[in-house]
Amino acid sequence: MSENQLPLLKVNNLHVYYGAIHAIKGITLEVNEGEIVTLIGANGAGKSTTLNTIVGLLKPRQGSIAFAGMPVDGVPASKMVYRGLSLCPEGRRIFQQMTVKDNLVMGGFSRPNEELQESMEHVYSFFPRLKEREKQIAGTLSGGEQQMLAMGRALMSKPKLMMLDEPSMGLAPILVDQIFDIIRELHSSGVTILLVEQNAQMALSVANRAYVLETGTISMSGNAQDLLQNDDVRKAYLGK
Repeated sequence: MSENQLPLLKVNNLHVYYGAIHAIKGITLEVNEGEIVTLIGANGAGKSTTLNTIVGLLKPRQGSIAFAGMPVDGVPASKMVYRGLSLCPEGRRIFQQMTVKDNLVMGGFSRPNEELQESMEHVYSFFPRLKEREKQIAGTLSGGEQQMLAMGRALMSKPKLMMLDEPSMGLAPILVDQIFDIIRELHSSGVTILLVEQNAQMALSVANRAYVLETGTISMSGNAQDLLQNDDVRKAYLGK
């Protein structure tokens, strides 16, 4: 990134509360265009809270969020999609009773109708399994296929930044490898990604940069490969 180029996402001194609980305590992070940045940390560290605040589902008590050079504090989540930000939520949250195709159409609600088919073909190029299953009821898909559908749905809006919340959760190791291969492919095609992931080994192996979140504060940040070799990170998150 050149010196005068703004980061695509800039979060500054963010404080988020759940009632009296201070969940996020002044975190600052940024994502530059073309990067994969990962946020790792234990359960309850505040990773999902951070993503939900960035996308407008939660309101910060203090701090600022800028996306594509514009302040987005207070912008509702439904409007953030139009600005080019999409979230693939933890637990997939697909529309269980609808077909695969209809789930994807829902993901493309911000696109003009005439572009929906093109967006769908774009998604199918990454997830050919979804093309095979497009008439199937989403709730009958396997766990791995449901994760692919959640990611495909988030991709339908052609986001400038795609946020992935725990994409490997609950999946068998072979499916985790598949999901991370797809994340690499998406990145190679030009998608900028902010990845929240409990599988620190996989997250750090795929990312350019990383932030370590501990009980609502960033305890470490830097080049992902450097953090992969860091003794403290290896002990705390890699079981080494």
